[in-house]
Amino acid sequence: MKKVCSFIAKWMGALVLLLAIAAYLRPSLTTVFETAWITPLLGVVMFGMGLTLEASDFKIVFSHPKDIITGCIAQLTIMPGIAWLLTRLFNLPPELAIGVILVGCCPGGTASNLITYLAKGDVALSVGMTGCSTLLAPFLTPLLVWLLAGESVEVDTANMLLSILQVIIVPIVAGILVKRLFPDFSHKAVSYLPAFSSLSIATIVFIIIGKSSNQLHHCGLLVIAVVVLHNLLGLLLGLGVGKLLGLKAKKCTVISIEVGMQNSGLASSLANLHFAAYPLAVIPGAIFSVWHNLSGALVAKLYAALNSKEATDNL
Repeated sequence: MKKVCSFIAKWMGALVLLLAIAAYLRPSLTTVFETAWITPLLGVVMFGMGLTLEASDFKIVFSHPKDIITGCIAQLTIMPGIAWLLTRLFNLPPELAIGVILVGCCPGGTASNLITYLAKGDVALSVGMTGCSTLLAPFLTPLLVWLLAGESVEVDTANMLLSILQVIIVPIVAGILVKRLFPDFSHKAVSYLPAFSSLSIATIVFIIIGKSSNQLHHCGLLVIAVVVLHNLLGLLLGLGVGKLLGLKAKKCTVISIEVGMQNSGLASSLANLHFAAYPLAVIPGAIFSVWHNLSGALVAKLYAALNSKEATDNL
């Protein structure tokens, strides 16, 4: 069973891509699924994240506050800013624009820690940045969405805050409590969590693509172009911030990955919960989930080579 779970986690990007293609080509396959499942599935991912957290994961926040603050500021300015610019540059209709902006305003993606590990980056810093951006999300995500999209669509910031608390914070806290109360169970469960998280994310993408296949026929290439640019510019500008500040390669790697990889599942969930009047709003988050896992795997190999070279040069 562990080997199967390891295989699923290792090939998560391919799994997400295959299910997305299957849902697009054969949307009838998704008829047994409901869009209401998106939020609980994301909660499963967040619960798994809580089960893996250790007290030591938060020490980085206090031992290296400058690095955490730098990374969080970069993420909270670069990705929302790029999202807003892209919606203007491509003249996106409001239903797509809100989806892109939601992706940009969400916290770091849960897969970023794994990608950082594969890239031989500073994993402790990655976990700290993901944790901080996630904890700030209930307050900053609704505020940023309102600032960037409030003129185009009605944004209910209070309800969005409550949704993020329910979808993100409550499951994480529940996971932390379960780990504290049932350590033996948690220790055994951790081996299977990456696979369950991968399957949950893949199912979210499968549902969204299947339910939106008709709309994708008309705007698919446009959304893909915007999503790819959003992700790649985030990765490049995040790396640029680290280089500009003179950080070591491992820390530059983290900032690049944390900035470029978003919790796009949350973006789709929020679009489904709060922007039902704009059916296309869920699509950018779904496509981002597919793309950033593929680009993350590629940049992990690139950064791993660069970080290994730096380590060798310093010997």
